[in-house]
This record gives sequence, structure tokens and C-alpha cells, in this order.
Amino acid sequence: MIITDIDFAEMYRRHMRQSDRPPKPASAWDARAKRLGIQESDTRYTDEFVRRMNLSGAKTLLDVGCGAGTIALRAAHQMDHVIGLDYSPGMLERMRERAAFQGLANVTTCLRSWDDPWDDIPVCDIVVASRSSMVPDMEFILEKMTRQARVRCYMTHLADGHFGDAEIARLLGRKKRAFPDYLYIINLLHRMGVYPTLDYIALPGRLAETRSADEFLEKVSGTFGELTDSERERVQHWYQADPARAQAGGGPMRWAFIGWDVR
Repeated sequence: MIITDIDFAEMYRRHMRQSDRPPKPASAWDARAKRLGIQESDTRYTDEFVRRMNLSGAKTLLDVGCGAGTIALRAAHQMDHVIGLDYSPGMLERMRERAAFQGLANVTTCLRSWDDPWDDIPVCDIVVASRSSMVPDMEFILEKMTRQARVRCYMTHLADGHFGDAEIARLLGRKKRAFPDYLYIINLLHRMGVYPTLDYIALPGRLAETRSADEFLEKVSGTFGELTDSERERVQHWYQADPARAQAGGGPMRWAFIGWDVR
């Protein structure tokens, strides 16, 4: 067997079916939207994403799975028109509120999912999918993004298949199945005749920057679920054994930043 014999589309679909994270309903994102402030959040990730985009020759942008519109709103200052697409009404409402707060009049929202028809969505110069690509069928969404773009596409995807820190998972004996990582995307785009660019965004993980062992334990519980007394004791010992490691919260969170031209 050689690499051209591998069906990466089907391999990805099988891998995704084996992961242990069910898809979130829109109501879960609606609830999260209520906790978000009116001002931009997660600015470091946004800075890293937008800095990597080439916006030359582009006047319109579609943000798929936009959430509260962090990427689209940051780019809106350089665009004639941006569209935020999401299946959460609450997130789209928060995006509109943030756009109004920033005085942006060139922002449109659209209630759609990856699976819904996009027949009424305008083709845009740039299409982005920021941390919104955990889908059952990657081949389907890559083709859909490419059809919807006039100039280029950008997306971020987990680089190692895990949201929680792998070292803490091993400490707890929580061997969660990894999600499909970015290598599927690179190979699928190659099969589509595309030559993607690849970079990485590495940021402190979810367990970073705690001020005490108790705060760290709370974050670990939020990521991995309720801890037993024995697990809490192991985590506390891990935290106290190496203060610098504890402050970092383990390894960084890595996102693969992938771009491709569609011309």
C-alpha cells in the first residue's frame, strides 16, 4: 500500500465516530453566550489567527461556526462586508451586540449549521472556520468551504487531538480517545488538488495560570469531570512538585492553522 491508496475521508469518518465527545446542541452554546461579555474575549488567539491571514484583494468574509464573532468582527474593519454563520441563536445575538458596541455596520449574521443548505449565502472572498471543524465528515466541509470562497480559506483544527492536557489525563488514568487531528485535513486538501499552508498557534492550555492548588483542582474538574479523593490527592501532589510546571498547567494547547487558495 502507498499513500494514494488510503481513503483519508473514510478514515477520518471512522476516527470521529470512535471519539468520546458527543456533539453539542445549540442550547449548550446559547447558554455559554449568556456568560460572554460585550467586549472581545480570547484576544491572544484572535491576534494569532488574524495575523496569519492574508486579506489582500479581499472585501468580503464568511466566518463559519462564528460563535460570538471574534474573528469576523476583528476582520470587519478591513472588509466591506462580513457574515457570521452559526447554529446557535444565542451566539449570533451576542455577535450582533458586539458589532453594535464597536460601531460596525457591515456585519450580517445567518442561522445555519455545516449541514444546512447554503444556497442563499453569498460567495465571499475569504471563508474561515476558527475552531469549528469537529465534524462527522471533514471532506464534506472542506469542499463546502472551498465552493463558498472566491479567493482563499483559513481554518484552525486541533493539532494533537486532545482538548485536555495529556499529562494530567495520564495522571488520572483518563485515557480519552483522541479526535482526528489536522493531518487528515492536509491529506484531504492534497487529494482535492490543493497545496495548503500550515502553521501552528500554541497557547497556554486550559489548566494554565492558576494561583493555587485549589483553583487548579477546580479547573481539572471542569475539564475531566468530578474527581475522586484519590485523584484530587494525585493532582495536588503533581501541582506542588513543580511550581513552574503547575503555573504552565502542563503542555500548551496547539492549533494547526491551515490556509489554501481557491483560484
